[in-house]
Amino acid sequence: MNSKLILVNIVRWFVLLLFQILLLRNLSFYNMATPFVYVLFLLLLPFGIPNLLLYLIAFITGLTLDAFYDTLGVHTAACVMLAFVRISFIAVTVNRDGFDEPEPTLGNMGFKWFLFYAVLCVFSHHIVLFFLETFRLTEFSYTLLRSLTSSIFTLFVVILIEFIFYNRKAR
Repeated sequence: MNSKLILVNIVRWFVLLLFQILLLRNLSFYNMATPFVYVLFLLLLPFGIPNLLLYLIAFITGLTLDAFYDTLGVHTAACVMLAFVRISFIAVTVNRDGFDEPEPTLGNMGFKWFLFYAVLCVFSHHIVLFFLETFRLTEFSYTLLRSLTSSIFTLFVVILIEFIFYNRKAR
């Protein structure tokens, strides 16, 4: 990984976490849909990042959010789950030897691949996040609905951000 890519990812981490903590922390629609845009950082990490480093970055990202949200490890567990799903999905769909692109962005991978990737990762993150937050099965349908609506809201914002910074792959 070159130094420019490292610097871009460090800046992306700070910007997305500050955006999440300062602006989106209290944004919620009827306590049903809450956007968690910081997951975009974990989604856009380079393909070539070692798995152990990815888990460590996800752990630190979740721990940072837990410190500001006072959630005692809920975001940490959800981020580690997102890292696991990301590793599994990329291992199945991308040939690691033959990829030319450094990052799994919308511009590099195409809309359908990125949308499927983002839906799978964000929904798994939100399922773990909200079920650990609730931590009871008596509210199963409410928690599932909350996970679904928050996933849709988060995906909408993530896709919007990706289209704003869309960089079409030169063919």
